[in-house]
Amino acid sequence: MKTNADKLFGEDYIFSVLAVGRHELNLGTVGVIMGGCVRVGLEDNLYLGRGELARSNADLAAKMRRIISELSFDIAAPVESRQMLGLKGKDQTSF
Repeated sequence: MKTNADKLFGEDYIFSVLAVGRHELNLGTVGVIMGGCVRVGLEDNLYLGRGELARSNADLAAKMRRIISELSFDIAAPVESRQMLGLKGKDQTSF
């Protein structure tokens, strides 16, 4: 799919990887290595590792962050992520 997107869009797009189930962190890591973004969360996966339940989305995000850092990739700050995705942010919404 990335090869097709490269042909269609050149470098004018941002792709991200999300996976459901036990391979969420593995496939997210591959996506980052390929130059993409990754998202994780309890709605897709309940485990940090074999038999180890995540207590929160923060647990999964922290583990993905550690993996990305260990591979020496940059991690976008929340404000940078919102800017890349064209999102307003909580302070500019009415809920």
